[in-house]
Amino acid sequence: MKNEESLISNSLIPINIKDHEFRKVIQIYEVANNKLLEKLYLLKKEINNMYEYEIINNITSRIKTPQSILNKMNKKQYELNYKNLVQNINDIAGIRITCPFKNDILTLKTLIEGMEEIRVIQEKDYIKNPKESGYSAYHLIVEIPITFKEKELYVKCEIQIRTMTMDFWATAEHKMRYKTKRKISWLDSQKLSWYAKVINMLDTKLSRLYIKQ
Repeated sequence: MKNEESLISNSLIPINIKDHEFRKVIQIYEVANNKLLEKLYLLKKEINNMYEYEIINNITSRIKTPQSILNKMNKKQYELNYKNLVQNINDIAGIRITCPFKNDILTLKTLIEGMEEIRVIQEKDYIKNPKESGYSAYHLIVEIPITFKEKELYVKCEIQIRTMTMDFWATAEHKMRYKTKRKISWLDSQKLSWYAKVINMLDTKLSRLYIKQ
């Protein structure tokens, strides 16, 4: 985020998720998230009219919960102050785009890079280099300008681009790994990783089959 010092009165003060400063920072991310979401919905409308199918299947968004933010900062061993939050936690505002085919991901990435007011500052290709768990997607960290209390701020948001099959696997894996009380076993983790590879092969075959049409 550009000029992150202006977001709060003292960026080195400890984070208190119940105080006014924290609510103000989250509000800034909410404004940025809504602006980016609006732009992506317009993009969906424009490009879906250009293709023979809906290249953007679905768009969803979320703001990380206060506890999730603190958990991530603790996991990464950041001191719990606002400067570290703004500089190092890039996915407080997050948008997920799902598309039918793997080839669509590169198309969407290129279109997003060319959108007005959006600047891409970081990319992570988990398709060529899946996570150890098997997770695949293409992540973009972008900055988008907003006006907040008569100040222009550039706010970071994360955009995840996945195929529908990648999204199915990621949603199921997340629920099994984080939304149940039972700790997932090593064997089950290996099975999930193998299932991800199967899904990746299916994605590739479906994309090739469509291109032949």
